[in-house]
Amino acid sequence: MRNGITFTLRALAHLLRYPDASMRARLPDIHAALNAEDAVGRVRRAELDALMDRLLADGLDAEAVYVDLFDRGRGTALHLFEHVHGDSRDRGPAMVDLVRTYEQAGLLLAPGELPDHLTVLLEFASTQPVRQARAFVGEFAHILQSIATALQRRGSDYAAAIAAVLDLAGQPLGADAGTPAGEDEPLDASWQEPAAFGGCSTQGQAAPGQPQPVHLVRRPPPAAGAAR
Repeated sequence: MRNGITFTLRALAHLLRYPDASMRARLPDIHAALNAEDAVGRVRRAELDALMDRLLADGLDAEAVYVDLFDRGRGTALHLFEHVHGDSRDRGPAMVDLVRTYEQAGLLLAPGELPDHLTVLLEFASTQPVRQARAFVGEFAHILQSIATALQRRGSDYAAAIAAVLDLAGQPLGADAGTPAGEDEPLDASWQEPAAFGGCSTQGQAAPGQPQPVHLVRRPPPAAGAAR
């Protein structure tokens, strides 16, 4: 990481959006932003360039690939609460509290945008000072590690975009100390959202206009002999 990451975070957020014609038309700008800020390494930028080249070459097919990957694949979903809560009732209140986090920072979601989508989280992070933005992304790096691994298993070049986000957080791909390699533990059994999201008007919230932390942590293992 060099001097800043603001434009790189925004560029990656746009790169992970649905690749319709409007988004694909902005790929040259995304390429320019990534190179101008120089916040991720050359090898990673080359991987991102390959992804962008493929999106331009595939045209409408790129949209179908995106839907198959991110809208139909549970392990690759970009809605991060999908990995934390699944379809449980806890997801709704968590969404509301995350919206409050954005509003307290003076940010409003566009109609139809869900607050837990990775692109929205990255846009929010881009408004924070570098240190806080890094820490913010680091809070959900464990989920990004799982998503990137799932994308790699499917041979998707989108893995480079997730890996670039992890690079910005100082947690490169494969650095997670969670599930051992070779074990594919369901995410819903591994991660939970602590009380910071369960009534976060005070807990887990900074003052208005200050960086707002997201706390997504590993669920502690059950005590020996405890009922499951």
